This record gives sequence, structure tokens and C-alpha cells, in this order.
Amino acid sequence: MEHPGTPDPAEGGPVLALERLGPDMLATVGGKAANLGELARAGLPVPAGFCLTTSAYLDATASPALADVHRALAATAPDDLAGLAALAAKARALVLDADVPAGIDAAVRAAYAALGTGTAVAVRSSATAEDLPFASFAGQQDTFLNVVGADAVLAAVRRCWASLWTDRAVTYRAVQGIEPSAVSLAVVVQRMVDAAVAGVLFTANPVTGRRHEAVIDASPGLGEAVVSGAVNPDHFVLDGTTGRILERRIGDKGIIIRPLPGGGTERVAQPDAGLAPSLDDAQLAALELLGRRAEVHFGSPQDLEWAIGRDGAVWLTQSRPITTLYPMPDRPRSGPTPRVYLCFSLAQGLTRPLTPMGLAGIRLIASSVAGAAHFPVPVPRDGPAPYAEAGQRIFFDLTPVLRSQTGRAIVPRVFDVMEARSATVLRNLFTDPRFSVTTTMPWRLLRHVAPVAARAKVPETLIRGLIRPEAALRRADRVGEQLRAALAVPAGATATERLDHVERILGQHVFPVVPAILPLPALGFALLAVAGKLAGKPGNGALQEVLRGLPNNVTTEMDLDLWSLATAIRNDPASAAVFGEAALPEIARRYRAADLPGVVQSGLRAFLGRYGHRAVAEIDVGMPRWSDDPTHILGVLANYLRMDDPALAPDRQFGKAAREAEAQVARLVAAAAQRSRLRGALARAALRRTRMFAGLRELPKYHLVEALGAVREQLAAVGAELAAAGALDAADDIFFLDLADAHRGLGGGALQGLVARRREAYAAELGRRHIPRVLLSDGTEPEAVQTTAVQTTAGGRGPAGSDGGAGRLSGTPASAGTITARARVILDPQGAHLEPGEILVAPSTDPGWTPLFLTAGGLVMEMGGPNSHGAVVAREYGIPAVVGVPDATSRIATGHSITVDGAAGTVTPSTPPAP
Repeated sequence: MEHPGTPDPAEGGPVLALERLGPDMLATVGGKAANLGELARAGLPVPAGFCLTTSAYLDATASPALADVHRALAATAPDDLAGLAALAAKARALVLDADVPAGIDAAVRAAYAALGTGTAVAVRSSATAEDLPFASFAGQQDTFLNVVGADAVLAAVRRCWASLWTDRAVTYRAVQGIEPSAVSLAVVVQRMVDAAVAGVLFTANPVTGRRHEAVIDASPGLGEAVVSGAVNPDHFVLDGTTGRILERRIGDKGIIIRPLPGGGTERVAQPDAGLAPSLDDAQLAALELLGRRAEVHFGSPQDLEWAIGRDGAVWLTQSRPITTLYPMPDRPRSGPTPRVYLCFSLAQGLTRPLTPMGLAGIRLIASSVAGAAHFPVPVPRDGPAPYAEAGQRIFFDLTPVLRSQTGRAIVPRVFDVMEARSATVLRNLFTDPRFSVTTTMPWRLLRHVAPVAARAKVPETLIRGLIRPEAALRRADRVGEQLRAALAVPAGATATERLDHVERILGQHVFPVVPAILPLPALGFALLAVAGKLAGKPGNGALQEVLRGLPNNVTTEMDLDLWSLATAIRNDPASAAVFGEAALPEIARRYRAADLPGVVQSGLRAFLGRYGHRAVAEIDVGMPRWSDDPTHILGVLANYLRMDDPALAPDRQFGKAAREAEAQVARLVAAAAQRSRLRGALARAALRRTRMFAGLRELPKYHLVEALGAVREQLAAVGAELAAAGALDAADDIFFLDLADAHRGLGGGALQGLVARRREAYAAELGRRHIPRVLLSDGTEPEAVQTTAVQTTAGGRGPAGSDGGAGRLSGTPASAGTITARARVILDPQGAHLEPGEILVAPSTDPGWTPLFLTAGGLVMEMGGPNSHGAVVAREYGIPAVVGVPDATSRIATGHSITVDGAAGTVTPSTPPAP
């Protein structure tokens, strides 16, 4: 496939033969050209052509004026769309006006002539920030089809160069944090395929995640009709293992794009094209085979563009990774039946990835749990057998649960109140014959649970909670005191001793806190159900009222303590003035320098002294604690200071909620007493213990995070020592290592390269928005499969979570009440601005979010169940809440007026965003 007259890349000219390109030349030829070169080198059919390198672009566009535009773009905020657009237009004009150097002009003419005088070609942009593993920039730059003649090719090249600076490309790169001066553009010129039919091919199903399925969209004519969305193409799904066609949907294909004689294209209506498929079974099989060959060569599922010429020849015209597929679990087990993995990260309200050290900590804790239950754990640092990681998030193998009658009865009910949508996905898998029940008796489970319960004295705790509830509360307090004593490190400990201490905390001291305390809140919720039966089954809403304004909830106490500090600041003019005059980072700097007015300085020091170990995404030891950086807490205080309606003061709201709960307790006791005096006395005792114990549900996690805060402190000290020894560039690089890496670094190993790779991978995962609740070991996302099946059955009437009525969204009722107000979509609470009374719309929440709840008028979450963290806190604060609303953060926009009905579990839009 070599082309006479095309320079060899070793010669360093501006034009390179296409089949000589590869992934090691990304900076020279861009992503599209590099991938096409790889296809050609692998022997796959690629139309002949050449690449005009990035050096040609840089030579042709080098000017002080464009450099000035680069600097201005770098200084422009990603959300300044008007500013970005103006600078993009200026850059385009400069590029279009630039002269093509004579040497480049001659090289392009010679390479084009080698393809054949008058040959029709496609001229396609190939950017250096394109088709990368973690970001798809497809479609950001231009392509020109059926270009004929050397002059037309050079004109198209210049327009490709200018398309590097389209508004959408500039904005996308700004959001991705790519420096304007770091991008350049190569241009691919390829012989046009006289296509009878063309389209796209995915070697894995991008919707369901199934790696063994190929998805093909096709339409007559040039592939631009499919790629641009101009037609409803034919849609085929094939099973790559059997060759069977699983789905065949014929589109209307109402438009055909075809080449014009002499250059250019035209769109022609074809009203009868939907009567027949554009591909036969043999062509589908040939395309699937080509796709698999490309996937094997690149080592990952591919998104390909293809064309079949009028002579029947099949050509591949592009290949790039499918960036939307969620990574496979790192511990797939062999066998014909896939394993079922549940995302524990989402169950904890955590959508972001965990740092490598954060994952290392969770593995040790999980090993501690497994060891306590007498499961074998050969290497605790690797985690127990059910533990897995995918996309730097925590997953657990629940296959044994699905195949156990007891597991099916218990685990989905737990998730009903934790993360209801996960429970639905699990229950839908019950009908899958691959996961049929094989264990019908509970003895195996009891054999593992009983030792944990006996060691933690769970029966004794429950009896004490029933008979001597105050003593039970005191014992819960002692558990925390004992843990804090175990966290202390001897003075003068070496770095190795500190790492050993970290492993001891995570592997021995954290988990025992859970069974020591959790039985009490479990008892509280159980007694609430008992009281309901004694009162004559008054309904779930009436029982939920009892849970408002709960005492003994450490998270509520934290939020109210922060509100008290805000009140003190408001009442001190000097302290209040600070928040009106200085930016938050400056206030944080002054706090660290002990240079704030006394009220705010001492108050913040006291608050962080008690709660400084907390953080957003706090189960990740790699996340900075509030004591490390108080900027987030200062931002929450600033939000509180904007609340000027005394009636909405959180302490008043909480007090009101507590009084209403006590009134509801009285009503339930009275209802029970009407049936008998004994029932009334028992209901009173049950509800008193519910109020005492239910708030303790936050305490085990509070102590876990307390331990993680101590672990982080020790790791930071080790990181400082490694940085001083030159093994790390900075102390906090240690959080991008695991414990084995840290020990190796203390032995003298350099770790900078490893840290750099892991930071890059972590930064890429931070941009991932879609996280599967349940993932099979073959890559299938059951929720996506189930949703697709429902939509197909319903005739495509609307997405999951929508009832089709005026855009109303449905979720799980979490906190009763109705509110209509402006929505505020917040993806990360760090530095978030929430006006008093606005409805908080979030992917999920953990305790690090709850200070925002005090000023929120309502809550909508994508994840969660009626007893998930956000739902419980919303009820305690008396704000309407709906959780488990699919894709709420993308389907609701900041500024929308929405109505949240917390009893019905619905979110209804009222008005579009205000201008």
C-alpha cells in the first residue's frame, strides 16, 4: 500500500505515508491519522492516502498574533462562553489568512499527484488532542469530502487548520483543561470510497456494556449521513461469539449523501429507502469480523467508521477507542457464568473515584471484615475474594447473594432503604437463569455472621438497649473513646512504624466499631415498626414523622454547631465584615496565620478541633480533610450568613421538627392506648428508644472517618519524609501510592513516575459521569439492559424515571412535603454556592454535603433510598426530598423552577431557567 512519491517519515518532511504512522507519532500526526496508520500496518483495508503533519500547521500558522490569542484563551474561564467564542473567531481568521509555505504547498501537491491526478479524496482533520483513551474529541474539527484537484485539497487543508479553533472545539478544550498552545492539527488526505453503503461499527455494545456484542448502524451513500445524524439508519446488533443477529431494526434512511462530479456532495431525499435493509447478513458478518480484528490489534473495544464500495470492497475509514464503556472489574473469575458486582462506592453516596491510597485503605478494612467472619484472606493488602475495583471505584461480588435464598431475602431489602435503584436492579436479576438459587438454607451465612455477633456482644447490646437504654448510649460513647485511644502514635515513631500503625488501625481497629454500635440504631428502626403495629398500622408517612429532629445524631450536631458559629459571626461586626470583604482562599490563609477576628478564629478552631477529620468523599483517605483546608467550611459559613429570615434559621427548624416528632409520638401512643393500656405503654417505650437510638446510625461511619483522619495524618508525615528523601516530589503524592509502594519508597525507590501515571489516570476518572450500580464481569450493565428492554416494550415513550407527564421525574419518596423553588445543580460541594431556599439537586450526598442542607429548601438526588444518608438528614431538617431520580443532574438545570413532592416521590418542572 505504499504510494510512490510520498516522502518517508524518516526524512522528516511535512507529508508522511499513511501506512507508516502509528500511536508513537501522536504529537506529529494526531489521533485520527495515528489510528488509521495502525489499521493499515495491521493489514486491515484502509483507503490509500497521506498525512500532512502538525509541523506543517505550526510552520504555516506561526505568528505573534496567534500566540497572543493562545495566551488570552488560557486566561479565559471555561464558563465565559462569549469570551471564548470571540477569541476562537480571531484565531480562525488568523489561520485562514496565513500563507501556506512554498515547501508545504509543493509536498501536498506531490503526494496528491501520487494518488492520481483528479482523484477524489477526503480531507480530514487529525488533532493531537483527539481520540484519546479517556476523552473523545470526535467531531470537534472539520472533514471535507469528495475534494478534487490539488488547489481544492490545499484549500480544504487550510479550512481544516482553521477548524481547530471552532467555538465548540475551543470550549471543549477549555473545559478539559487543555492548554491552547499545546494543541495542533495534522490533516489526513485519503482516496474517497465510492460508497454504496456506509456507517459506524462498535465492537462492544456502548449502551449495555456487553463486550461480545457488535453494534452496526448503516445507510446508503456516504457515511456522513449516519455520523452527522442526518438519517435514522438501519441498526443491527450481532453476537460476536455465535455470529447470530440479535437485533435488526430498519430505519427510514430518508436522506442519502452522495458525491458530485467534479467535487463536493449533495443530499438527496429517498422516501422509499426504509423498505429494505442496507446490509445483508454476509456483509454484517464481514464487518463484525473486521471490527474484531481491529479490537484485537488495538487491545480495546473500538468505534469504527466503514464504507462498502459499489464494487463490494469493504474499507475502514476511522478507528478510535470507545471511551464511554465502563472498565471491567479487576478480578474477573473464569467460567461460563458472569459474576455480579455491586458498586459499593455508589451505595456510600460516592460518585468520584478513590485515590490509590484510599482504595488500599478500603481493601484492608474489607479484609478485616472478611477475617472477622472467618473467610480466608491470603493477602490482606489485596482485599478479600469478593472485593474488586473498576474505574477506581469499589465493587463487591454479590453472585453468592443472588444464588442464596437468604441473600435474596435480605440484601435487596437493605438496599431498599440505602440505594433503592440498586435494589431494583438486583431483583430484576433474580429472573436470570444464570443466577438461579443454589443455596436454600441459611446455615452457611449464620456460620460466618455468628462469630462476628458473638465477639461484638450484639445480643448483649440489644438486651441492654431494651432494658437500660441510657446505659446502652453510654457504652456507645465508650466505643468511640477506646478507638481514639488506639489511634494514638508513640512520640518519635519512625516512618516505617507509622506505616505499620496505619495498617494496624485499618486492619484491626476500624471494623469492630460497626457491630458494637450498629445494633442500637437497627433496634431503633425495628421498634418503630413494632410501635406502628401496636398503633394499628398508621402508614409509613406517619412513622417517618417520628424520625424528624432526632437526638444523638453526630452529623446533625455538627451542622448545628456550624450554624451556631455562623450566628456568632453574624453578631460580631468585625467577623462578619471579613466574609463581605475577602475571598474564601484569603480567609483560609488568614485562619492558618491566626489573623482573623477572635470570634471567627476561635470558633473555627473549636469546630475543626472536633470535626476537622471530616471531608467530602471522606471514606477516601486521600481526600483532604477540613482541617487540611477549611475553604469548604468557610464557604458554607458564607452561605449561612446570607440567610436573613429568622423563621428559617436551622436551629429553629430543627427544634420545630423535634417538637412535631414528639407530637407524632403522642398521637401514635394514644392510638395504641385506645386498643389497650398495655399497647399504649409498649408503644411509648418503643418510640422513646426509637428516638434515642435511630440517630446513632451516623455514629459508626463517624468513627470510621475519625480513624481515616488519623491514618491520613500519619501518611502525610511519611509522605513528607519520602519527599525530603527525593522519592516523591511532594508529600501529598503519597496518596497516589499504596502501602506496599510507600514501604518500597522508604527502602530507597524513586516513585515519581508511578505517581505521575496514577495522577493522570485519576484525573481522567474524575470526568466520568456514568457509574453502573451493578456490573457483570463481562462488562454488561444490567440496569442499562433492563432500561433498554422497558423502553423497547413501551415503544420508546420516555426515559426511565419519567412518567411522560409534562417532563415529571419520578424517584423514591424520602422526606414528605412540597416545595416549589429554583433548582441548584451541584456536582461537588467544595466551594458550592447555594442560595437560601433553593432546591439542591445532587448526584448523591455524604456527611460532607450536609452543611448545605441547612439552607436548602428541598433535595433531589440521583442515588439513595428512604434511609440513605441524604434522605435521613432531609427528614431531620424537615425539607422535602426525593431520591433515586435517574439522571437528575443532567435533566434539571440550575435556575429551573421545580416542584418537589417528597411524599409522592416526584419532581415537576415549572419554568425554564431565568435569563
